[in-house]
Amino acid sequence: MPRYRLTLEYDGSGYNGFQAQADQPTVQGAVETAITAFCGEAVRMAAAGRTDTGVHATGQVISFDLDKAWPASTVMNALNAHMVEEAVSVLDCVTVDDDWHARFSATGRRYLYRILNRPGRPALDRGRVWHVKQPLGVEAMQAAARALVGLHDFTTFRDVNCQSKSPEKTLDVARVTRVGDEVHLIFEARSFLHRQVRSMTGSLVQVGLGRWTPDDLKAALEARDRAACGPVAPSTGLYLTGVEYAGDS
Repeated sequence: MPRYRLTLEYDGSGYNGFQAQADQPTVQGAVETAITAFCGEAVRMAAAGRTDTGVHATGQVISFDLDKAWPASTVMNALNAHMVEEAVSVLDCVTVDDDWHARFSATGRRYLYRILNRPGRPALDRGRVWHVKQPLGVEAMQAAARALVGLHDFTTFRDVNCQSKSPEKTLDVARVTRVGDEVHLIFEARSFLHRQVRSMTGSLVQVGLGRWTPDDLKAALEARDRAACGPVAPSTGLYLTGVEYAGDS
């Protein structure tokens, strides 16, 4: 029974998150429906990350097994053909070992948060960025972000419904840069708590607006109290951009 690893790109605007739900459009539902249409098999896939409603991906990774061995290129092309009306695309497909798992084999995940920082609202990127009209102080945001790097108890930036066993995570990268009219926040870690990236982003924007200082951000982290978190950033600007695995070049 061959196992396949696929890399997906999707616009999450029209989906009720990644995870399959009855009577709701989801990314998982779209892909699994396409698999059944292609080969007649009903499968349940694994994913590197279960993105929330409205969250996008340029590098989501999934895995699933099929009874029949198909060439990886055939699987990729067939799924894309069956998802032509969906905002989901298969970018890559390879076969992997039976013990390889999209979620449990991952050694790192990377997220990008895009903020459109200009007076004019987005037209072309509507639903794909967070529009913040007021100027953001990127240097102050980057100074504050340094406090987030390392092993911490991230209770402050953890959603109340998070099912992770521990609030402790090691954040490897927290970087804030300006790219034209946009401010990009990049976060990298082995794994994240539920809505951790959006929670950290919302608090860093408070720093950028001058409402918080970098020390206020550090104090919020050290409070280990969800009430200390700033307003949570909307889902529209968040992208899962990559997943790392041992052996990847």
